[in-house]
Amino acid sequence: MITYPNPKLNIGLNILRKREDGYHDIDTLMVPYTGMRDVLEIVPSDELRMTLYGIPVDGDPMDNLCVRAWKLLAEDFNIAPVAIYLYKNIPSGAGLGGGSADASFTLLMLNEIFSLGLDNETLARYAARLGSDCPFFIFNRPMLCRGRGEVMTPFELDLSGYDIEVKVPDVHVSTREAYAGVTPGLPTRPLETLLALPAGQWRGAVVNDFEPGIFAAHPQLAAIKEDMYRRGAVYASMSGSGSSIFGIFAK
Repeated sequence: MITYPNPKLNIGLNILRKREDGYHDIDTLMVPYTGMRDVLEIVPSDELRMTLYGIPVDGDPMDNLCVRAWKLLAEDFNIAPVAIYLYKNIPSGAGLGGGSADASFTLLMLNEIFSLGLDNETLARYAARLGSDCPFFIFNRPMLCRGRGEVMTPFELDLSGYDIEVKVPDVHVSTREAYAGVTPGLPTRPLETLLALPAGQWRGAVVNDFEPGIFAAHPQLAAIKEDMYRRGAVYASMSGSGSSIFGIFAK
């Protein structure tokens, strides 16, 4: 069985407060981006195996989130070993959630391969145990994401009249670095209210709280964003904690 995991983009990202468990409460809109995809194949095997191709991924392949997804379901269900083949096109450390997408697509595929009959809400609870972004990819539609990102509300967003361009510069931004430059706080206007405005009115209002600190450390990212505006983007932003920058252009 083969699927094609896609990344996500964050339109607006507010860091509201630090939690007692060490995580942060956020408020963001996640939307699927289909302009790039990984390739994920899962086939029966006599033992659990993971093979990676494409963009290099650090670490032991058997520690990959896809393997962890199989092990998570194997704790509760009598599923057979599989061989997982993953071709990476989505860069890591870019704020696109590629690893989370791969993990969630693995859960969806295993649910179908082994006829487990799990609904999306149940799969999302499993996904939340793998990572904060993972539940989004179970539904893979625009979602307002709160809490650590796992508390989701569907959001109607029509960007069919726009083209989206994504740039991924050769800059790696760690989660630690991203949060070090942020002072949490409540926005003056809720993100949901701002997103109800036409996309052409988002500039300067819908913000990513990670940008000031990261742009100060990596000015080339700010330059990419400004270049998108010079070329006519109605809105441009960093996705997640970076380093990818996307622009929304009227067709």
